[in-house]
Amino acid sequence: MSKDSKELKDVSRRDFLKSTAGIAAATGVALGGLGLISKDADAKDAIPKKWDETYDVVVIGSGFAGLAGAIEARKAGANVVIIEKMPVHGGNSVINGGDFSAAGTKMQKDAGVQDSPELMLKDMLKAGLYLNNPELAKIVAYGSKDALEWCQTYIGARFARLNFHGGHSVKRAHQTINASGSELVNKMLSKAKELGVKVQLRTKLERFILNKDNRVIGVEVRKNYNFPNENSGKKAYIKASKAVILTSGGFSRDVNLRKVHDPRLDERFESTNHAGATGEAIMAACMARAMDVHMDWIQLGPWTSPDEKGFGYVPLFCERLVGYGPMIDPKTGKRFFKETGNRKERADAIILIGHPVIIMGDSYAVNKQVFPEALKKGLESGSIKKFDTLDDLAKAYNIPVAAFKEEIARWNSFVEKKKDTDFDCMIFPEAKPTATPPFYAARLWPKVHHTMGGLVINKDTQVIGFDFKPVSGLYAAGEVTGGIHGAVRLGGVAMADCIIFGRIAGQNAAKEKAWV
Repeated sequence: MSKDSKELKDVSRRDFLKSTAGIAAATGVALGGLGLISKDADAKDAIPKKWDETYDVVVIGSGFAGLAGAIEARKAGANVVIIEKMPVHGGNSVINGGDFSAAGTKMQKDAGVQDSPELMLKDMLKAGLYLNNPELAKIVAYGSKDALEWCQTYIGARFARLNFHGGHSVKRAHQTINASGSELVNKMLSKAKELGVKVQLRTKLERFILNKDNRVIGVEVRKNYNFPNENSGKKAYIKASKAVILTSGGFSRDVNLRKVHDPRLDERFESTNHAGATGEAIMAACMARAMDVHMDWIQLGPWTSPDEKGFGYVPLFCERLVGYGPMIDPKTGKRFFKETGNRKERADAIILIGHPVIIMGDSYAVNKQVFPEALKKGLESGSIKKFDTLDDLAKAYNIPVAAFKEEIARWNSFVEKKKDTDFDCMIFPEAKPTATPPFYAARLWPKVHHTMGGLVINKDTQVIGFDFKPVSGLYAAGEVTGGIHGAVRLGGVAMADCIIFGRIAGQNAAKEKAWV
């Protein structure tokens, strides 16, 4: 490149940045993906004359990542508060399926499962279409075993069995004893309070407060906020002498924000998430100079049902049956995709068909694999149905009987041979032909489940700005961050991600030098 060309390129880039920043300031609109602040140049000087509360570390969000961060920061001697906008704690973490993916664990060895961090990392990168930040993905894979053990030994959470999720090479999802994230969240909350962490519910983040050096020094909030009334609550200012840790989760419930990044995901698609997963904290961070990544990679759960609201019980039925029972297109009576494919693959296949499909299993598979309480609740709600014969099942879903029975016979032949020559579904060693009544089935239609995109962080969980430097005083962990999972997050890896990076954030935030 000639000297003149280089100078022209540099000038053009400066002019572009200058003009876009000016547009953002003039219009008050954040420019997507650029992480430019949406307020005028004097916004950083809007520091309150008086702080209502002061802590060393302020944690935003009360799920896995937030609780892990708060616990570690408090253990390191910091004075810590957790603020949560909802009237209850836990966010998505408290309602998730309780599967913690980890590699090389004692439970795996006891079950004869051969696994390693190397294999887990390989699976994560493959599912993520190699868009993952490899350094961050490696931290998750190689730190998963220790993170699980921390949950078991320090927190006291109990894990009962191993499950398989599509896209993994082996069974590595360690299920909590109640098949719910509440087993871990509630015990983490108890531990945090025992250590002296203060928890404030119904406290909504409005904006990050920066000083003249662009350091995050606190937050403006609405106390006594009544979701979703944006005018509720009273304004207050909370000072963070050392750092703020953002662990507010993703934006699966924000239809408008979803459509900005993926116009297909309109009101037709419900979400598995809790009502408060609306993403405004991500945008507030971008207004405070943070950069985002992968915002258009939004994951749909292929194991959700149109016959129940939110997450429901069918995911705990469906995902336990993959590799043990077939997934059928009711219009044709035939299988259409490998049951053990990753979430994106299966969700895309169902959407391409254009109508709900079914997942089914016989009494052997269901009694062996499905968590009893989930089966009971699903049957009571009608989202899971029970049939004495295959003919009855076909009639209930308007499936062509002859084609359906022929397909079940073909599936059973694959199970016997432990090889699926149609779609290469993983058939587990203990799987048996789908032949023992009663039979169970549920309808499937994807729901928005996880947003892989979020704030850019480094290995120390510092949030990175558009200048590629850390935003001083701001850390982040969990689903609010992006880049770790690439295009697809594998099942159960969220728990490992949140615990690992939440703990790192807490440890590093507590080490920060107080800004006053």
